[in-house]
Amino acid sequence: MTPLHLQLCLTPEQGLVGLSEAEMHHTLQLLPHWQLTTEPALLQREFRFKDYYQTLAFVNAIAWVAHQQDHHPELLVNYNRCRVSFSTHALNAISMNDFICAARIDQLYDTPA
Repeated sequence: MTPLHLQLCLTPEQGLVGLSEAEMHHTLQLLPHWQLTTEPALLQREFRFKDYYQTLAFVNAIAWVAHQQDHHPELLVNYNRCRVSFSTHALNAISMNDFICAARIDQLYDTPA
């Protein structure tokens, strides 16, 4: 299987569907720092940084990934942290797109400076 961070997001017209509870929990095992929430259904993680400059640099990198994949998270940005939340609004569910983008963002965060 192709690693999540190397997969590409799909559109509903290309066959994108919401994941079942079992599929979400199985895929979540590939992203140990992320959590699933209910009401609303979200895939989210909080990232921490040394200062505001590093936080904003990370937010800009997320924006590049979101634009490239045409899949956009909700971001809560503070001085030294950023909470990233994904949900596939077109489906009103969590999809593989959410996990793919989360894995791509993990790659950004885990890259040594």
